[in-house]
Amino acid sequence: MTVSYWQINKNRQIQEADVLIVGAGLIGCAAAYFAAEMGHSVTIVDARDLAQGASGRNAGFMITGLDSYYHRAVAHYGEAVVKEMWALSRESIGFWRSIVARTGTVPYEQCGSLLLAESAEEAAELALAAKALEQAGFDIVYHEKDPLGRGYHAAIEQPQDGAVQPYELAQAVLSLSGAELISSNPVYAIGQTEPEVVTVYTQKTIYRARYVLLCTNAYSPFLDAFFVGKVIPTRAQALVTDPLPERVLHSCGYSRYGYMYYRCTFDNRFLIGGARDLYTDEEANTSEDRLNEHVQAALDAYIQRYFPDVQAPVAQRWSGIMGFSVDGLPQVGTLPGKPRVGYAVGFTGHGLSLGAGTAQRAIDYLLKGTSPGAVDAKRLS
Repeated sequence: MTVSYWQINKNRQIQEADVLIVGAGLIGCAAAYFAAEMGHSVTIVDARDLAQGASGRNAGFMITGLDSYYHRAVAHYGEAVVKEMWALSRESIGFWRSIVARTGTVPYEQCGSLLLAESAEEAAELALAAKALEQAGFDIVYHEKDPLGRGYHAAIEQPQDGAVQPYELAQAVLSLSGAELISSNPVYAIGQTEPEVVTVYTQKTIYRARYVLLCTNAYSPFLDAFFVGKVIPTRAQALVTDPLPERVLHSCGYSRYGYMYYRCTFDNRFLIGGARDLYTDEEANTSEDRLNEHVQAALDAYIQRYFPDVQAPVAQRWSGIMGFSVDGLPQVGTLPGKPRVGYAVGFTGHGLSLGAGTAQRAIDYLLKGTSPGAVDAKRLS
């Protein structure tokens, strides 16, 4: 984010901070929670407000694993890394569920998930993924035919997965963290010229912080050039209908290698997102938060093709900006020359699946020097 000469507040007060977190999404709020658990005082700043980015715009899927089929992930990252990431995913989902249980107010349902194949070719891949998951000891159910009877070819069911109201989840984590949130307070510059002090220039305040953690995901390249080429802003589209008379889907569904995803909301609306693979040139590498009429039309067509019984009018359409990691795994590290400025970014559309565990590793790394494991950004050096 840039700032003009005229916008700079010359009368900004200087304020001391213990742990300053930039970004009030689910990752930032989880990081605040873990830092507070360690006895630290936490302040969160955000250019907008709580969960106004992808955290409040996603489908609310708590799906175990990465964004690629298990056997493909093993071929790409190696089995040890993939098993660690699956474990990290389970830890993250377990944390969110603990928040749900503690508050008793966040809408959540352990409805399971269905990874569906839209073609015979994808079904063959799905069979390989199911075999690899079963051999690795994971709890899945493989369906050789379409369990929904809607024209799919096969499915992998993960009964342990669930759906949540993501904005209310962020509210709950923030509340339990005890952190102070300063909204409408964009960060303009970050410097560390003293060994134990980081100076953060924001719209409202100049902070002198002991530690800073960037949880800015898609917006990271606009905050520091270090992230250019490492985190790619990518737009996603979604819509939700008016309430339906009957429920048409009882699990989280996703298909076409994860490019399409859909569920029923807690008030029985049909929510669908995706189709960016059809218009990659328009949706990739952009931070422009706007509707794409081509993608929205593709979502409408998908409903007609696979869910023709969804006859309710569209109530709302929206978009959100995801932060895609250049290699598909989240990134945890510190900025070059700024050892007290950490970051947890690059969730590749799987912030709910991987975010809480990654946030904890980022806090442990920044405050205690503990190795982040497979999400260590040194792998990109």
